[in-house]
Amino acid sequence: MKIEYVKVGDYYIPALTVPNKKYNIGKYGRLHREFLKKYRPSIYTTKLMDGTLLEYLEEIDAQAKDMVDRFVKDLAVKSGITEELKSTEQMKWVGLMNMFKHTAEEFVISEIVYGWEARI
Repeated sequence: MKIEYVKVGDYYIPALTVPNKKYNIGKYGRLHREFLKKYRPSIYTTKLMDGTLLEYLEEIDAQAKDMVDRFVKDLAVKSGITEELKSTEQMKWVGLMNMFKHTAEEFVISEIVYGWEARI
């Protein structure tokens, strides 16, 4: 990695820039960032210093969201939850879907957010 310097007066200062890309890091990415900070500080610091942390967290967040959505759909199909139930018994449908979402989130948080061994 080559560092460029800019002369300001009598001093040379590193020409550091901030990336212009906007990253969409949600709940799962933020949870994973806190996990890395607390339990894997060397990995956190390395990714932060080489500029890959935000991209990595965005990827983790996207994977986790996709997995939660897939699990909720799979659980609904396996349990026989249909649009008919949604139109006839709305409260039952909402309760079941919330239960499926919480179940899926528990699994995803334990495997994706706190299960760092598989990705690093």
